[in-house]
Amino acid sequence: MDVLLIGSTGNLMRKMVEKLHKEGHRIFVLTEEGKETFFNRRVFETYRFSYDNACIREVFVSVKPQVTLFLGAFDKEFSWKTGMNTSIKYASSLLNLLMSFAALRQGRFIYLSSEEALEGFQVADDGEIERTKNCSEKAQAIAMGEKTCLDYGKMTMGDVLVLRLGNLYGIPEDAEELENVAARICMDAMDLGEIKLHPGSSIQVRSAVPVMDLTEEDMEVLEGEKSYYLLHMQDAIEFIYKIMTVDHHRQSMYQITGKTLISQRQMAELISDGMAGADAELVRPAIMEGIVDSETNVNLDASDADAEFQLFEMNPPQKALPILAEYIKKHAGRFSRRTDRQESAWDAFVRKTKEMIRAAVPFIENLILFIPFFMLNNRATDHAYFKNLDFYLLYVLLFAIVHGQQQAIFSSLLAIAGYVFRQMYDRSGFDVLLDYSTYVWMAQLLILGLVVGYMKDKLRAIREENTHEVNFLSRQLADMSDINGSNVRVKDVLSDQLVNQNDSIGKIYEITSSLDQYEPEEVLFYAADVIAKIMHCKDVAIYSTADDTYARLVSSTSDKARSLGNSVHYKKMEQMYEVLAQKKVYVNKNMTEEYPLMANAIFGGDEMQIIIMVWGISWERMTLGQANVLAISSYLTQNALLRADKYMEVLRSQRYVGNTHVMEAEAYAQLVSAFVRAREKGFTKCTLIDLNTNGASLEEVDARLGQLLRTTDYVGCTKDGTIQVLLANSGPADAQFAMKRLVDGGFECQIEEETAS
Repeated sequence: MDVLLIGSTGNLMRKMVEKLHKEGHRIFVLTEEGKETFFNRRVFETYRFSYDNACIREVFVSVKPQVTLFLGAFDKEFSWKTGMNTSIKYASSLLNLLMSFAALRQGRFIYLSSEEALEGFQVADDGEIERTKNCSEKAQAIAMGEKTCLDYGKMTMGDVLVLRLGNLYGIPEDAEELENVAARICMDAMDLGEIKLHPGSSIQVRSAVPVMDLTEEDMEVLEGEKSYYLLHMQDAIEFIYKIMTVDHHRQSMYQITGKTLISQRQMAELISDGMAGADAELVRPAIMEGIVDSETNVNLDASDADAEFQLFEMNPPQKALPILAEYIKKHAGRFSRRTDRQESAWDAFVRKTKEMIRAAVPFIENLILFIPFFMLNNRATDHAYFKNLDFYLLYVLLFAIVHGQQQAIFSSLLAIAGYVFRQMYDRSGFDVLLDYSTYVWMAQLLILGLVVGYMKDKLRAIREENTHEVNFLSRQLADMSDINGSNVRVKDVLSDQLVNQNDSIGKIYEITSSLDQYEPEEVLFYAADVIAKIMHCKDVAIYSTADDTYARLVSSTSDKARSLGNSVHYKKMEQMYEVLAQKKVYVNKNMTEEYPLMANAIFGGDEMQIIIMVWGISWERMTLGQANVLAISSYLTQNALLRADKYMEVLRSQRYVGNTHVMEAEAYAQLVSAFVRAREKGFTKCTLIDLNTNGASLEEVDARLGQLLRTTDYVGCTKDGTIQVLLANSGPADAQFAMKRLVDGGFECQIEEETAS
């Protein structure tokens, strides 16, 4: 299954990637983070675009995901400190993602919400539940996201699903993941050395409907102190994955939370125990009563999701909270709240000083350059060649051209002041002010400076606009190049999978078809090697069911594969048998030592006839994908294996001498040759024992041997007339037990020299 995950890096994203990879799905990631962000090799392809980018539709068309998961309320890419701007970006991003998804007309879109969407409800003094306007912009955006997804799903008839997660917590990666109630209590215990309990009320929301559609019947008040349904992140991953992979679901919105209701005091005691560790008497944080908290806690009721999907809580608070507290205390330096402290007065003074200096630089430059121009103007006044040259006009034009209108005005004011000051050398200030030529010169200077400065600012704005447009088009071109490059890489990878990959259908068929070159009596031996090549492991065993209870070892590729012995009571292996009886592949997820890591059965009609057991697979490869490979391999080898198994039975039953169970010389020689060749390649063991019958008839020999040999052993005549026993899956050491029984039964016997060598 192809899955597209949309969101930034974090614990939730990493654990989701790990889970999907383990189950054998192909993962694509869409994120707004830069290329410096690390995504491991478990991700098939990573797209780095803004969620509201027009090229998102091309990403969806390229990936064609069966499931799209948008982290939504848990996406750290959205910084809610900026308020309204983030809300606008969040809404536009979600709408763009939904429109791009709807264009595919296939797959499932899952939006992750949180209990924050229900912020704004409280219990009044009379016990009634009422809505308030004390709702953050994040809560409003998340709630509107729920409504948008549900309405869009109805409008497009698409499979759009909303999952509202309640009180999600887990081992934090950074300080941004400390915004849950459990982590906040841990931080209070670590920073203050005490935990304050805040009595208050809790509301339990029973119906999974948008916030604006909730009624009084959908909520109930939990009496007593505040209590919580905590959802551990690992459990949340399992719940989300289960809902991602179901074929059908009855509702468009589900509430997901833990199953254990825990009070605030119980949480504090568990966290206190975790913080204390071994030094409980010395470092245990104190638990104190605080003031009544007017804020109402909201809990979610996940009964609908639990009834439909049978959710199982693996990490209850009693187990997870002490671990969380111990981890936060151990890494106190990383999560210290000092990183979030307010700016000190000195830091604020330094920052503002730098900003003022940066803004004052053009004015200081203007003042400094005014001095030489003032001096030049004074010298040029009495000079015959330069008296008609206006240095102040050059000075204003210079700053208008370089810095624009603002500095042109400032330089004009300085030039006017310098001009008036120079005129007062010879005249009084009153005469200067009454001279109309002074005002003409001032108007000329101001008009010229303002016009040139305005043109400079206009050109600068045009240049910046062109630069922004070029940058935008360059980014669009880069995005298109990235998408094209990604599509080329995906095409090449898929081509390699179809042509060269070891797990491709063509490659598997090529390997399994090699069984056709062997004789029927050899197929069962070489089939184990074929399965081993397909599964990329060295330990494969094939058992043939002797009756309804036992299965006998036919072929194996290693001592590890033979660890269960030559005969297996397969019905007593209940975990494996129950799965195989349903015609499914058994996967040993619990790593039970007495069971193979994978097994599959081949049926003749409704009867289990052959069991293939696989050992030596790494934990990472015990996935749904590998189980499918084993199933496909079994189906492709089924006809050959069943035909060979029936041939062996026919060989035993229809090529006897007379009415005995002694095989004819030709058939027996063919069987021995197949066993010897398989033994030389390590696929089986066999031992040949020559018997001295002392002239007894075949009927008598057959009657006596029937009580001394196993059902898996063969008796036949050699070409020189000797009676010989073939002990299947037995080496020379194992053969000593059989020889002792034969000697006790009145036979003289010895191991054939070829076998002994």
